[in-house]
Amino acid sequence: MRRSRSTAVTALVTALLLALAGGCTSGDDSSSGDGGGSAAVLPEPGGAEDSGAGGGSDDGSADTDRQVISTATASVVVDDPLEGADRVDELVAAAGGRVEERTERAGSGDDGDDAVADLVVRVPADALDGVLDDLDDVGEVESVSVTRSDVTAAAVDLDARIAALQTSVARLLTLLDDAADTQALLSVESTLADRQGQLESLQSQRAFLADQVDLSTLTVHLTPESPPAAGGGPDGFVGGLGAGWRGLLTAVGAVVVVLGVVLPWLLVAAPVAGIAWAISRRTRRRPAVATAGSDDARP
Repeated sequence: MRRSRSTAVTALVTALLLALAGGCTSGDDSSSGDGGGSAAVLPEPGGAEDSGAGGGSDDGSADTDRQVISTATASVVVDDPLEGADRVDELVAAAGGRVEERTERAGSGDDGDDAVADLVVRVPADALDGVLDDLDDVGEVESVSVTRSDVTAAAVDLDARIAALQTSVARLLTLLDDAADTQALLSVESTLADRQGQLESLQSQRAFLADQVDLSTLTVHLTPESPPAAGGGPDGFVGGLGAGWRGLLTAVGAVVVVLGVVLPWLLVAAPVAGIAWAISRRTRRRPAVATAGSDDARP
């Protein structure tokens, strides 16, 4: 009886010791894990920037709307390209856009059939299709071309890099305030200037990309109607009479032009030709007189 009670007590003590040993081991593991976490509170600056860029890229892909750059060109036939350009200007202004470039060339003829006008305009992206439809009110739209480029990835990447650089600049400003000596101060200032330059460059690129997305570029080419082709021949007696009269006037005009070209030469050549003719005639008469005298002298 005593032996069994002693055995039970021994087993109970052994179990308690094992439980205490397990608890201590678990506590040591937990303490070591907590210690490792506190040691990693301040990550390396480079790692922080990389993780910030990666995280920004993932979140941006999920939350950012699609970024699309739209460009278009249109050719329109109008009665008067200069007036047509004014109407396009009004359409763009009504849509909330602006004209960035306008080129006009007046016609060289009386009817101005070779006049042209070109406009480069910027309109809100959501108003581009409406402006293209309204060009039908300006004239006959011959051709339209629209190109759309998705730049979402580029926009998200720029946003992530800007966020990472902003974080880096903020940390460098803190280090600048806490710099203990001149060497550390100069080192932080040099790095800070470099990061700020990179940040401003990326912000400029992002602003340009946003402008291209928000405002679409439209190029409009305005030309006049082509003159009707000439008919194959005169129509009826009156048409034939008119054609004959025009032909006569053309022939007379050609003769007058030829006379105008030849007359100065005739004024110079006529006296010379007259002198040459007189000399030639006198020379031919002298041998004839000499021959007649010799015949009279013969017995």
